[in-house]
Amino acid sequence: MTPAIRSRSRAVWTLVALGGAALGAAVPTWVRTTVATALEPRVAVEVAGTTAAPAVGAGALVVVAAGLVLAIAGRVARWLALAAAALAGLLVAGSAVVVLLDPLPAATAGAADAAGVTDLTTPATLTPWPWLAAVVGVLVAVAAALAAAGATAWGATSGRHERAGAVGGTRPPAEPDAHDDWDALSRGTDPSADR
Repeated sequence: MTPAIRSRSRAVWTLVALGGAALGAAVPTWVRTTVATALEPRVAVEVAGTTAAPAVGAGALVVVAAGLVLAIAGRVARWLALAAAALAGLLVAGSAVVVLLDPLPAATAGAADAAGVTDLTTPATLTPWPWLAAVVGVLVAVAAALAAAGATAWGATSGRHERAGAVGGTRPPAEPDAHDDWDALSRGTDPSADR
């Protein structure tokens, strides 16, 4: 039997935390190098992860959003959210691996932005952050797969977020719900009139 995330709330918090970790790993410096200009013989260049691999930040935001969608998603939407999270995790990992394999393009672009020159005077060196981003991206994909394995055991969401007439989105009229009553009052109808 494969392990699975059996709780919807655990899946939500896992994806939100991993998305936040990926976003946090994208912000610091990923690549360092130096260049020489006409005015200074040595200018330090530091390239942040959001510049070196912009897809990492975008993928991290998708993971966080997919995790939040799981909190209110119905049966079909939960599968779409988990698929989006898995693909975004692979995007984060793949983008980080591209920088890990060849940091020179990111270093050159960073040097052009910082000093206006593209001839590097020292080799481009990597910090640990792209490695962390790659690992977190893989963990996101694994967590999404484990959540998908356990998603069949999750209960249905409340009818509050379902469209009227949607499957599983209605309740027997004998079971009052404070959220539904509040929504009815917001629409200008008396919720006690139907009881």
